Amino acid sequence: MREQIEAYFADKEKLLVEAVSRLVSIDSVEGDPAPGAPFGPGPAAALKEALAIAREWGLAAQDHEGYVGTADLNGGEDALHILGHLDVVAPGEGWSVTQPYAPKLVDGLLYGRGTDDDKGPVAASLLAMKAVKDLGVPLSKNCKVIMGTNEESGSGDIAWYFARHPYAPATFSPDAGFPVINTEKGGFRPTFTKSWPAQADLPRVKWLHGGIRGNILPGDASAGVEGLSMYDIQPVARNITARTGIKFTFAHEDGLTVVKAKGEASHAAYPEGGNNAITGLIALLCALPLAEGGCKDALNALNALIPHGDCAGRALGIAQEEPVSGPLTLAFSLLEVDETGLKGYFDSRVPLCATQDNCLNVARAAFEAKGFAFEGKQGAPHHVPADSPFIKTLLGRYEEYTGLKGECLSTGGGTYVHDIPGGVAFGCSLPGFDSHLHGADERARVSDLMLSAKLFAHIIIDMCE
Repeated sequence: MREQIEAYFADKEKLLVEAVSRLVSIDSVEGDPAPGAPFGPGPAAALKEALAIAREWGLAAQDHEGYVGTADLNGGEDALHILGHLDVVAPGEGWSVTQPYAPKLVDGLLYGRGTDDDKGPVAASLLAMKAVKDLGVPLSKNCKVIMGTNEESGSGDIAWYFARHPYAPATFSPDAGFPVINTEKGGFRPTFTKSWPAQADLPRVKWLHGGIRGNILPGDASAGVEGLSMYDIQPVARNITARTGIKFTFAHEDGLTVVKAKGEASHAAYPEGGNNAITGLIALLCALPLAEGGCKDALNALNALIPHGDCAGRALGIAQEEPVSGPLTLAFSLLEVDETGLKGYFDSRVPLCATQDNCLNVARAAFEAKGFAFEGKQGAPHHVPADSPFIKTLLGRYEEYTGLKGECLSTGGGTYVHDIPGGVAFGCSLPGFDSHLHGADERARVSDLMLSAKLFAHIIIDMCE
């Protein structure tokens, strides 16, 4: 069968690149909902185009009220779901090879927003189904590609679909990388607040802004300080920079000294890869001779609960790890302070061994002991045993087609199958390839997409015959 699959795909690269390019040319960032377009016109347009491609390739395609689209191989009972998405993150700045929605092929790399996440993998999945159909392989059961439109901002599409349709016995999402991700950490993302009477005594912090999104460790934060000049603050800032690596700049605005902290942003799932500007700025403010009372006390408490560089929750008393999913991570990602209070948020990814008793309850007690109100829930991790027959099939074919070692991996990031029973992430990038995921010049290696299509075709046959 592999020889037949390889022969079929020998002249299909151009077809795949054209299909991916058609999808990438559509700006499918989430927008305002409309009838038939619950996540805005962009995702709806991308879904319409994907369904058109599926129909052109001889597949039975259906639009499910704009939430998802499905493409079916035959009319049998579903044995396998392949779950991908057509929405994308905002393009951002810094593109150099091409513009985000103008796909361009350069030296075997296809550039454009969504080439890797996740329009390229969706097209590869559809082409795999076309291959099985065109080869005329007799199958007793069905494979369904489910194309979502809301993965980047909540996965409400998938929740809607599976509230109305059953799960398949096996599901994979080509929305991560090879080999297999069978373990995803749980999520613990609480909000904490504290208030105090307005203070007149100087010096004081009048405001602080830090962070842009809850799932990003912030590279920038700023504060307005009244009653201290930049010359008062600079010597202290040099010491903090030497200790933390956070750099500070100063400006005089509206009678305040505005302090800007510059660190390095990273995904909240991998906080050790960044340098947190919020915690660095707090460290600086706590080292200044601020007036006693509300704001100073609150900042000192935060400095003790989540000190700079503590990405494991050690100071909170929730640090833990186990061999399969690895250690707990914590990113202090959002903080707003005004003259009468503060509101903050952290994003923690918790391992399989984390429970409410050893994580949520411990963190809540630590915050409440320092006078904060604390609210949040702890989400369960996702784990599929590595010895399941489905995973053995995936890894076996992966090793056959790539010559690389197949193994199961854990991630702190959430994939599209986090809430799918038995679901795993599988494909579409080979290990070591940097796709510039969510960044400028996102790209997919065309050879990886072609390999994925072949591999998926064989797995469809394995699971559905």
